[in-house]
Amino acid sequence: MSETPLLDTVNVPADLREFDPNQLKQLADELRSETIDVVSQIGGHLGASLGVVELTVALHHVFNTPDDRLIWDVSHQAYPHKILTGRRDRIRTLRQGGGLSGFTKRTESEYDPFGAAHSSTSISAGLGMAVARDLDGGSRKIVSVIGDGAMSAGMAYEAMNNAGSMDSRLIVILNDNDMSIAPAVGAMSAYLSRLISSKPYRSIRHFAMEMASKFPRRLEVTAVRAEEYARGILTGGTLFEELGFFYVGPIDGHNLGHLLPVLKNLRDSEQDGPVLLHIVTEKGHGYEPAENAADRYHGVSKFDVVTGEQNKPTPNAPSYTGVFAESLIKQAEKDDKIVAVTAAMPSGTGLDKFGKVFPERTFDVGIAEQHAVTFGAGLATEGYRPFVAIYSTFLQRGYDQIVHDVAIQKLPVRFAIDRAGLVGADGATHAGSYDINYLASLPDFVVMAAADEAELVHMVATAAEIDDRPSSFRYPRGEGAGVEMPEMGVPLEIGKGRIIREGTAVAILSFGTRLSEVLLAAEELAARGLTATVADARFCKPLDEDLAVRLAKEHEVLITIEEGAIGGFAAHVMQCLAAKGVMDGGLKIRPMILPDVFFDHDKPELQYQLAGLRTADIVATALGALGLEDEAGAEQGGAHRPARA
Repeated sequence: MSETPLLDTVNVPADLREFDPNQLKQLADELRSETIDVVSQIGGHLGASLGVVELTVALHHVFNTPDDRLIWDVSHQAYPHKILTGRRDRIRTLRQGGGLSGFTKRTESEYDPFGAAHSSTSISAGLGMAVARDLDGGSRKIVSVIGDGAMSAGMAYEAMNNAGSMDSRLIVILNDNDMSIAPAVGAMSAYLSRLISSKPYRSIRHFAMEMASKFPRRLEVTAVRAEEYARGILTGGTLFEELGFFYVGPIDGHNLGHLLPVLKNLRDSEQDGPVLLHIVTEKGHGYEPAENAADRYHGVSKFDVVTGEQNKPTPNAPSYTGVFAESLIKQAEKDDKIVAVTAAMPSGTGLDKFGKVFPERTFDVGIAEQHAVTFGAGLATEGYRPFVAIYSTFLQRGYDQIVHDVAIQKLPVRFAIDRAGLVGADGATHAGSYDINYLASLPDFVVMAAADEAELVHMVATAAEIDDRPSSFRYPRGEGAGVEMPEMGVPLEIGKGRIIREGTAVAILSFGTRLSEVLLAAEELAARGLTATVADARFCKPLDEDLAVRLAKEHEVLITIEEGAIGGFAAHVMQCLAAKGVMDGGLKIRPMILPDVFFDHDKPELQYQLAGLRTADIVATALGALGLEDEAGAEQGGAHRPARA
């Protein structure tokens, strides 16, 4: 007998619209069990998904999706949504090559009206859809679900400020899992929310406001303020009211008896303007190991459903993130001006470790990368040495601040760029493909890439010493190469690379962690009687021009390799060689970069195989350039092959 008999009857949301409240409660329980089972087998974002099970059921029951638009902010909580929207048969392919995305994706389903993975975009997108609906004379409902963490980003407030000044009807659901709500307060709040969202209340309120408008101006304003602030004191909604939203809540987001009537009232309302429904939920709700975990099982590997124990492989080498954290701690122990800044990712960036040692010198500014960058700039103006640790993909969000607030003023803010290169299961939205390009184009910016974990230690020390301009160092997700580690980092000479091995047939200039693949390629070439010079550039900017020129002049073929998009390290090398006339003599230069496509989720090793940046691809590129193998037939298909759909 099936453990999910009711869920088995639901292929699309229309199938659950006739369910009664008891059936919806059973469906939510089955959906929670299914979600736990799925993630236990494949890993992924569990806690956030468990926190919105009841909300997901209620939304698809009340609203006519996909015609009504349902937008999940970040969308790492959308696993239950995917199960209910025709994707259950593929849900165990989640985050795997050729399978479902871990986030909402427009090309994947008509039930995903907006793709996401970065936070705080749902209100802006929803408002755009609402305005488009109004311009078309339509009547569909637009619902944006955003978490309290995502509400810490300025973009959410920019969107709310804009929405509050317009008449377009938009429903924003604030999913607050950072507060608790007592049972008695929850019941009272649910009653008030039903009352406030109902037509009779709005009619009475409208009548009262009309009457107040007949009074002298002073009394009218007083009446309006009294009503708004009275509700604000009860519900905490004054801020949203000030932004122009009609506030309802908070209500228990796990209680369908509270959720359903309020959502139906909001659906049926003919009132203009935006409304915000405040619900309170618990990450990991309904699964005790997740409820008791510090991170509520935000992102997990495969695990045992009974015990909750995760199946994490034993690492062979320290992680780059861990090496960065330990190195920064050591630097900070001898320099009390070193401070660390992160944007809501203390554990992801390793700064939780730094924070345990130096709590007063650690600053988590929330999901606010723009603020994090300029906050770091402010610290730098006062003689502090800020290390701003942000993933490559998220640092993109603060680019204007990097240019205007840091680079133009030559402020020594140090950017520790985690998740550089391809990132596996999180796919295109989280890939660190562009930071080389967007930082190395800025004057006086020091741009480094660690070839291994030992080099990362030295680059942390180097950045700490750079006090006259901004700097960055990038490193990938995952384990290091297993090299011997220095006890303490030694500052590198700025703009100087290093020769790893000498050869005569080809020169390979590596920038970043492809160096290990390059060395293996050099061994394979040597086995064919072709010796290769291998160099680690260390710096894209300032580029070691002497090294680049020497490699170009002394070899028939120069190969550059990097884990970045077109326009990055290779472009700087070729610009240097062209300007110096080195390419006029017939030099064969072969840039190996990430292909000009967005890479979908897959295992990292398969992504790099598709990208054409593995040992076999380097060997094939060298042989092809030397005319020893047909270059068109070389296995460097990543330069031409699109990412797997």
